[in-house]
Amino acid sequence: MIIEEFICTYLNERLSVPAYMEEPKEPPKEYVLIDKIGSSESNMIQSAVIAVQSYGEGLYRSALLNAEVKELMRDSVVLDAVSRCRLNSDYNYTDTETKRYRYQAVFDIVYYE
Repeated sequence: MIIEEFICTYLNERLSVPAYMEEPKEPPKEYVLIDKIGSSESNMIQSAVIAVQSYGEGLYRSALLNAEVKELMRDSVVLDAVSRCRLNSDYNYTDTETKRYRYQAVFDIVYYE
């Protein structure tokens, strides 16, 4: 299983909204989208940069969902595959093209395959 799947499954079991690895054809009003935006390997230890986009019905709901994601990701080290998860940054990432509110949180994750 790849790290995105571990994170997606973990969030789906704990989040108040669904988590996806790709944009659904008919997205719900609120959900999160997981994307690996970088990775590296050193001495057989894997690391990845994971972005989690929190879509909400408004800016405030997106911010609340982002806070929920950050709290859960802090605890993702309970997964056997994850040895470290650190918040790199988070910010308002409203999609100006679709006019949909979202926040994005970026995490640096060290994991084992």
